[in-house]
Amino acid sequence: MAEVDPRIKQLKIKTNVVKRIAKEKFMYEKEAEQFEEKLEKMKADKRDEHELRKQAECVEESKAMVPDCMSRLRKAYKDLDESLQELLGEGELKDNEDVQAATTVLSDNKHLISA
Repeated sequence: MAEVDPRIKQLKIKTNVVKRIAKEKFMYEKEAEQFEEKLEKMKADKRDEHELRKQAECVEESKAMVPDCMSRLRKAYKDLDESLQELLGEGELKDNEDVQAATTVLSDNKHLISA
């Protein structure tokens, strides 16, 4: 079995980290939205005050995770970008499928970083 270049192995790991954190951020935003909808429905149904407070806590917890995800995403994005630029600077791996995948992940998530 051919030995995988350790630089490519690290690039794959960093690419998957960016993908995972971006997905995590999206899921927390979606979860917060769902919890808010549920809270509004509970208010409309005039549910118990304790239940409303607990649901509001769920909303706040989900919303609080988004900034954490953003800071981790920025760090992971920067780390991946630096690794990719280093590999591209060497020139020999431009056509590697993992390098192309990393490039795609960076371009797909650029809007999240600049927001």
